[in-house]
Amino acid sequence: MYIGQLKIFMVGMVMLCASAAWSMEVSEIVSKANQAAYYKGEDGRAKVHMSIFDAQGRERNRDFTILRRDDTNEVDAEQKFFVYFTRPSDVSKTVFLVWKKINQDDDRWLYLPALDLVKRIAASDERTSFVGSHFFYEDVSGRAIDEDEHTLLEQSKNYYVVKSTPKNANAVEFAYYKNWIHRETFIPVKTEYYDNNDTLYRTYSALKVEEIDGFQTVTQSRMADSRIGGYTEMSYSDVKYNVGLADDLFSERYLRNPPRRELR
Repeated sequence: MYIGQLKIFMVGMVMLCASAAWSMEVSEIVSKANQAAYYKGEDGRAKVHMSIFDAQGRERNRDFTILRRDDTNEVDAEQKFFVYFTRPSDVSKTVFLVWKKINQDDDRWLYLPALDLVKRIAASDERTSFVGSHFFYEDVSGRAIDEDEHTLLEQSKNYYVVKSTPKNANAVEFAYYKNWIHRETFIPVKTEYYDNNDTLYRTYSALKVEEIDGFQTVTQSRMADSRIGGYTEMSYSDVKYNVGLADDLFSERYLRNPPRRELR
Protein backbone atom coordinates (compact mmCIF):
# COMPACT_ATOMS: atom_id res chain seq x y z
CA MET A 1 0.00 0.00 0.00
CA TYR A 2 2.83 2.34 0.89
CA ILE A 3 4.48 1.78 -2.51
CA GLY A 4 1.18 2.45 -4.29
CA GLN A 5 0.65 5.68 -2.38
CA LEU A 6 4.23 6.74 -3.14
CA LYS A 7 3.67 6.17 -6.86
CA ILE A 8 0.49 8.23 -6.78
CA PHE A 9 2.32 10.99 -4.91
CA MET A 10 5.21 11.00 -7.41
CA VAL A 11 2.85 11.10 -10.40
CA GLY A 12 0.99 13.99 -8.80
CA MET A 13 4.23 15.91 -8.23
CA VAL A 14 5.32 15.37 -11.84
CA MET A 15 1.97 16.63 -13.11
CA LEU A 16 2.12 19.64 -10.79
CA CYS A 17 5.64 20.55 -11.94
CA ALA A 18 4.68 20.10 -15.58
CA SER A 19 1.66 22.33 -15.08
CA ALA A 20 3.80 25.04 -13.45
CA ALA A 21 6.35 24.88 -16.27
CA TRP A 22 3.53 25.09 -18.84
CA SER A 23 2.10 28.14 -17.08
CA MET A 24 5.48 29.86 -16.93
CA GLU A 25 5.99 29.15 -20.61
CA VAL A 26 2.64 30.74 -21.47
CA SER A 27 3.54 33.83 -19.47
CA GLU A 28 6.87 34.13 -21.26
CA ILE A 29 5.31 33.61 -24.68
CA VAL A 30 2.67 36.29 -24.11
CA SER A 31 5.24 38.75 -22.74
CA LYS A 32 7.56 38.22 -25.70
CA ALA A 33 4.66 38.60 -28.13
CA ASN A 34 3.68 41.87 -26.47
CA GLN A 35 7.29 43.07 -26.75
CA ALA A 36 7.47 42.09 -30.41
CA ALA A 37 4.22 43.87 -31.23
CA TYR A 38 4.58 47.11 -29.25
CA TYR A 39 8.08 47.56 -27.78
CA LYS A 40 10.59 47.61 -30.65
CA GLY A 41 13.45 49.94 -29.71
CA GLU A 42 13.15 52.75 -27.16
CA ASP A 43 10.88 54.75 -29.47
CA GLY A 44 9.57 54.71 -33.02
CA ARG A 45 7.93 56.61 -35.86
CA ALA A 46 5.91 55.47 -38.88
CA LYS A 47 3.65 56.76 -41.63
CA VAL A 48 0.39 54.84 -41.87
CA HIS A 49 -2.14 54.54 -44.70
CA MET A 50 -5.50 53.16 -43.61
CA SER A 51 -8.09 51.81 -46.05
CA ILE A 52 -11.58 51.19 -44.66
CA PHE A 53 -13.95 48.95 -46.65
CA ASP A 54 -17.58 48.72 -45.51
CA ALA A 55 -19.95 45.79 -46.02
CA GLN A 56 -20.87 47.10 -49.50
CA GLY A 57 -17.22 47.37 -50.56
CA ARG A 58 -17.11 51.17 -50.41
CA GLU A 59 -13.68 52.53 -49.53
CA ARG A 60 -12.53 55.38 -47.31
CA ASN A 61 -8.93 56.29 -46.56
CA ARG A 62 -6.97 57.82 -43.69
CA ASP A 63 -3.33 58.90 -43.52
CA PHE A 64 -1.51 59.54 -40.25
CA THR A 65 1.85 59.51 -38.53
CA ILE A 66 2.34 57.60 -35.29
CA LEU A 67 5.03 58.39 -32.71
CA ARG A 68 5.80 56.07 -29.79
CA ARG A 69 8.06 56.38 -26.76
CA ASP A 70 8.75 53.89 -23.94
CA ASP A 71 9.12 55.45 -20.49
CA THR A 72 11.76 52.92 -19.38
CA ASN A 73 13.73 49.97 -20.74
CA GLU A 74 11.81 47.55 -18.52
CA VAL A 75 9.75 44.72 -19.98
CA ASP A 76 6.12 45.76 -20.63
CA ALA A 77 6.91 49.32 -19.49
CA GLU A 78 4.58 52.31 -19.64
CA GLN A 79 4.43 53.98 -23.06
CA LYS A 80 3.21 57.09 -24.82
CA PHE A 81 1.68 57.34 -28.31
CA PHE A 82 1.01 60.40 -30.49
CA VAL A 83 -1.08 59.87 -33.64
CA TYR A 84 -1.44 62.81 -36.05
CA PHE A 85 -3.85 62.66 -39.01
CA THR A 86 -3.05 64.38 -42.31
CA ARG A 87 -5.71 63.09 -44.76
CA PRO A 88 -8.52 63.38 -45.71
CA SER A 89 -9.55 66.95 -44.94
CA ASP A 90 -12.35 65.97 -42.55
CA VAL A 91 -9.87 64.35 -40.14
CA SER A 92 -6.76 66.43 -40.94
CA LYS A 93 -4.99 67.72 -37.78
CA THR A 94 -6.94 65.32 -35.56
CA VAL A 95 -4.66 63.99 -32.80
CA PHE A 96 -4.92 60.85 -30.67
CA LEU A 97 -2.68 60.83 -27.57
CA VAL A 98 -2.18 57.84 -25.25
CA TRP A 99 -0.35 57.42 -21.97
CA LYS A 100 -0.29 53.66 -21.57
CA LYS A 101 -0.23 52.68 -17.89
CA ILE A 102 0.59 49.47 -16.06
CA ASN A 103 -1.97 48.11 -13.55
CA GLN A 104 -4.31 51.05 -14.07
CA ASP A 105 -6.45 52.58 -16.81
CA ASP A 106 -4.64 54.30 -19.66
CA ASP A 107 -5.00 58.03 -20.22
CA ARG A 108 -6.29 58.82 -23.73
CA TRP A 109 -7.14 62.09 -25.42
CA LEU A 110 -8.63 62.94 -28.81
CA TYR A 111 -8.22 66.43 -30.28
CA LEU A 112 -10.95 67.42 -32.77
CA PRO A 113 -9.72 70.49 -34.71
CA ALA A 114 -13.09 71.32 -36.32
CA LEU A 115 -14.48 71.92 -32.83
CA ASP A 116 -11.14 72.92 -31.26
CA LEU A 117 -12.06 70.34 -28.62
CA VAL A 118 -9.87 68.04 -26.52
CA LYS A 119 -11.89 64.97 -25.51
CA ARG A 120 -10.86 62.46 -22.87
CA ILE A 121 -11.51 58.88 -23.95
CA ALA A 122 -12.95 56.87 -21.08
CA ALA A 123 -11.66 53.38 -20.32
CA SER A 124 -15.09 52.06 -21.33
CA ASP A 125 -14.55 53.49 -24.84
CA GLU A 126 -11.17 51.83 -25.47
CA ARG A 127 -12.83 49.02 -27.39
CA THR A 128 -14.77 51.25 -29.77
CA SER A 129 -13.98 52.17 -33.36
CA PHE A 130 -10.77 54.09 -34.02
CA VAL A 131 -11.70 56.97 -36.40
CA GLY A 132 -14.43 54.93 -38.08
CA SER A 133 -12.25 51.90 -38.83
CA HIS A 134 -12.54 48.23 -37.84
CA PHE A 135 -9.61 48.72 -35.45
CA PHE A 136 -10.33 49.79 -31.87
CA TYR A 137 -8.51 52.46 -29.88
CA GLU A 138 -7.03 49.66 -27.79
CA ASP A 139 -5.65 47.93 -30.90
CA VAL A 140 -3.48 50.95 -31.68
CA SER A 141 -1.60 51.05 -28.37
CA GLY A 142 -2.11 47.47 -27.18
CA ARG A 143 -3.93 45.65 -24.40
CA ALA A 144 -2.21 45.10 -21.05
CA ILE A 145 -1.29 41.43 -20.76
CA ASP A 146 -2.32 41.34 -17.08
CA GLU A 147 -5.93 42.07 -18.04
CA ASP A 148 -6.36 38.49 -19.26
CA GLU A 149 -5.75 34.90 -18.18
CA HIS A 150 -3.63 33.08 -20.77
CA THR A 151 -3.65 29.40 -21.72
CA LEU A 152 -1.36 27.69 -24.22
CA LEU A 153 -3.67 25.63 -26.43
CA GLU A 154 -1.29 24.33 -29.04
CA GLN A 155 2.31 24.29 -30.22
CA SER A 156 3.08 23.59 -33.87
CA LYS A 157 6.30 23.83 -35.84
CA ASN A 158 5.72 27.52 -36.59
CA TYR A 159 3.23 28.86 -34.05
CA TYR A 160 2.12 29.00 -30.44
CA VAL A 161 -1.66 29.24 -30.12
CA VAL A 162 -2.68 31.07 -26.95
CA LYS A 163 -6.19 31.56 -25.61
CA SER A 164 -6.73 34.72 -23.55
CA THR A 165 -9.79 35.22 -21.33
CA PRO A 166 -10.56 38.62 -19.77
CA LYS A 167 -10.40 38.84 -15.99
CA ASN A 168 -13.17 41.45 -16.09
CA ALA A 169 -15.67 40.08 -18.60
CA ASN A 170 -18.01 43.05 -18.14
CA ALA A 171 -15.39 45.51 -19.40
CA VAL A 172 -15.07 44.02 -22.91
CA GLU A 173 -17.30 42.78 -25.72
CA PHE A 174 -15.47 39.46 -26.27
CA ALA A 175 -15.57 36.22 -24.27
CA TYR A 176 -12.02 35.27 -25.25
CA TYR A 177 -9.53 35.58 -28.08
CA LYS A 178 -6.90 33.34 -29.64
CA ASN A 179 -3.46 34.47 -30.76
CA TRP A 180 -1.26 32.70 -33.30
CA ILE A 181 2.27 33.73 -32.30
CA HIS A 182 5.22 33.00 -34.58
CA ARG A 183 7.68 30.79 -32.71
CA GLU A 184 10.82 32.44 -34.08
CA THR A 185 9.88 36.14 -34.11
CA PHE A 186 7.05 36.10 -31.51
CA ILE A 187 5.04 38.33 -33.84
CA PRO A 188 1.26 37.77 -33.37
CA VAL A 189 0.27 36.94 -36.94
CA LYS A 190 -3.43 36.27 -36.32
CA THR A 191 -5.92 37.06 -33.57
CA GLU A 192 -9.48 35.71 -33.44
CA TYR A 193 -12.14 37.17 -31.13
CA TYR A 194 -15.09 35.05 -29.95
CA ASP A 195 -18.35 36.01 -28.28
CA ASN A 196 -20.22 34.25 -25.47
CA ASN A 197 -21.69 31.78 -27.99
CA ASP A 198 -18.19 30.72 -29.11
CA THR A 199 -18.83 32.49 -32.42
CA LEU A 200 -15.89 34.03 -34.22
CA TYR A 201 -16.76 37.63 -35.10
CA ARG A 202 -13.51 39.59 -35.39
CA THR A 203 -10.14 38.68 -36.94
CA TYR A 204 -6.79 40.46 -37.05
CA SER A 205 -4.20 39.33 -39.61
CA ALA A 206 -0.59 40.40 -40.11
CA LEU A 207 -0.34 40.44 -43.91
CA LYS A 208 3.30 41.47 -44.30
CA VAL A 209 6.31 41.38 -41.96
CA GLU A 210 9.68 43.01 -42.70
CA GLU A 211 12.92 43.46 -40.78
CA ILE A 212 13.51 47.17 -40.07
CA ASP A 213 16.44 48.47 -38.02
CA GLY A 214 16.96 44.91 -36.79
CA PHE A 215 13.34 44.47 -35.61
CA GLN A 216 10.71 42.22 -37.16
CA THR A 217 7.92 44.65 -38.04
CA VAL A 218 4.36 44.22 -39.30
CA THR A 219 4.10 46.58 -42.28
CA GLN A 220 0.64 45.56 -43.45
CA SER A 221 -2.28 44.34 -41.34
CA ARG A 222 -6.02 43.78 -41.57
CA MET A 223 -8.93 43.79 -39.13
CA ALA A 224 -12.26 42.26 -40.19
CA ASP A 225 -15.52 42.31 -38.21
CA SER A 226 -18.43 40.10 -39.27
CA ARG A 227 -20.92 41.97 -37.07
CA ILE A 228 -20.72 45.15 -39.15
CA GLY A 229 -19.17 43.66 -42.29
CA GLY A 230 -16.14 44.81 -44.21
CA TYR A 231 -12.57 45.25 -43.03
CA THR A 232 -9.76 47.78 -42.56
CA GLU A 233 -6.19 47.48 -43.79
CA MET A 234 -3.23 49.46 -42.48
CA SER A 235 0.05 49.84 -44.40
CA TYR A 236 3.17 51.20 -42.67
CA SER A 237 5.99 53.09 -44.42
CA ASP A 238 9.05 55.16 -43.44
CA VAL A 239 9.28 53.11 -40.23
CA LYS A 240 12.17 54.07 -37.94
CA TYR A 241 13.22 53.05 -34.43
CA ASN A 242 15.38 54.70 -31.76
CA VAL A 243 14.92 58.17 -33.27
CA GLY A 244 15.35 60.02 -29.95
CA LEU A 245 11.85 61.40 -29.33
CA ALA A 246 11.60 63.76 -26.35
CA ASP A 247 9.14 62.93 -23.57
CA ASP A 248 7.49 66.37 -23.59
CA LEU A 249 6.22 65.81 -27.16
CA PHE A 250 3.62 63.46 -25.68
CA SER A 251 1.75 66.11 -23.71
CA GLU A 252 -1.59 67.89 -24.00
CA ARG A 253 0.02 71.13 -25.13
CA TYR A 254 1.08 69.45 -28.39
CA LEU A 255 -2.46 68.39 -29.24
CA ARG A 256 -3.21 71.79 -30.78
CA ASN A 257 0.39 72.49 -31.85
CA PRO A 258 1.87 69.17 -33.04
CA PRO A 259 5.67 68.73 -33.32
CA ARG A 260 6.11 69.32 -37.07
CA ARG A 261 9.76 68.27 -37.29
CA GLU A 262 9.21 64.91 -35.60
CA LEU A 263 6.11 64.23 -37.73
CA ARG A 264 7.86 64.80 -41.08
